[in-house]
Amino acid sequence: MLRLQLLNVLCYNNIHFEVTMSMMTKEALLAAPEDDYMNDDQQAFFRQLLIDLREETLESMEKARKQLSTPPEMNDEGDHAAYEEESRLSLRILDRERRLLPKIEDALKRLAAGEYGYCLESGEPIGIPRLLARPTAELCAEVKALNERREQNYRH
Repeated sequence: MLRLQLLNVLCYNNIHFEVTMSMMTKEALLAAPEDDYMNDDQQAFFRQLLIDLREETLESMEKARKQLSTPPEMNDEGDHAAYEEESRLSLRILDRERRLLPKIEDALKRLAAGEYGYCLESGEPIGIPRLLARPTAELCAEVKALNERREQNYRH
C-alpha cells in the first residue's frame, strides 16, 4: 500500500500536539477494504485534506480581497465594464469560499469527535469516493438525494 510518512504538529482549539502519521494516497484509500472505513490512516488523510483545503481557501480569499481593493487604471468604458464583471465574479467566489470555511471547521470537529465520514441523519458511512469529491459532506448520497427530492416537492 502506498503511504507517505509525515510528522505533523496539529493545533486544534489552541491545543498543540505532534502526530506521526502514515499518510495514505487517494489510490490506497479507494482500494482499502470496507471494514477499514475511517481507520486512523484514513482519518489522518482526511484531516490533512481538510487542513489543506482550509489554507487554500483562506489564501484564495485574501488574494480576491487584495484584487478587489486595488482596482486597475481604467481608461475607457470597455476596461471599466470588464473590471466590473471580474469584480462581480470575484465577489461571488469570495462569498462561496466564506461559506465553505465553517463547513471545513465543522468537518474537522467531527473528525476530532470520531463522527467524520458518517451520515448525520442515518449514521451510515458516507463513502470514500463521496468524501474525496466533497470532504465537507455531512450526509450520505442516499439521504442527500432524498432531502433534495423533498425540497423540490416543497418548491412546487
